[in-house]
Amino acid sequence: MSGICERLLQEHLRDVPLIAILRSGHGEHLDRVIETLAGSGVRALEVTGPTPGSAAAISEAARRHGRSISVGCGTVTTADQVTRAAEAGAGFVVAPNTDTSVIGAARRLGLAVLPGAFTPTEITAAATAGATAVKVFPARSLGPAYICDVLAPLPDLRLVPVGGVGLEDVPAYLDAGAVAVGVGRPLLGDALEGGDLDELAGRAAAYVAAARAAAPCPVP
Repeated sequence: MSGICERLLQEHLRDVPLIAILRSGHGEHLDRVIETLAGSGVRALEVTGPTPGSAAAISEAARRHGRSISVGCGTVTTADQVTRAAEAGAGFVVAPNTDTSVIGAARRLGLAVLPGAFTPTEITAAATAGATAVKVFPARSLGPAYICDVLAPLPDLRLVPVGGVGLEDVPAYLDAGAVAVGVGRPLLGDALEGGDLDELAGRAAAYVAAARAAAPCPVP
């Protein structure tokens, strides 16, 4: 299994360089939201671990969609949580910080892993420790120019800005060299609280179109 999940995620991000981030105080609408996003062309979805019902939703999405999408578990901060994510059927894990025990556990279990980092030193350390890509967080404090500045001397880094990425920001981040963007509330809106799924589908289609139209650095 080692490497399969990583290659699959990379393939999906080459197609649509976008990760939808699902975070909610309850899990009542998770399945319907995931189906709407997948049906609108989103190829990678992260369900945050603290969201109630996240493990069941990940399992169901993995069962329904197989390798047509990548489903991950987010806000993973311990090696035990990596194990539980793998048992649920997640293909990747995302962390808000860089913890080598989390990266190591993901690698041992064959999962792709996107640890969070902020400074060039943190980003490089995460990549050196084995990150599939590095979640640059919070991106809203930095902007696309920061991605370009970091990549100028370190062009081999795979960066995924997360935090406050609006639809209009997607081309700028990808053109700056990010391999994908992670988007939560600006994409999800109120869908996880029972909001209109047709409106969600429209937003998702717009994000997918914007991501595909931009020109990110290729993922090896």
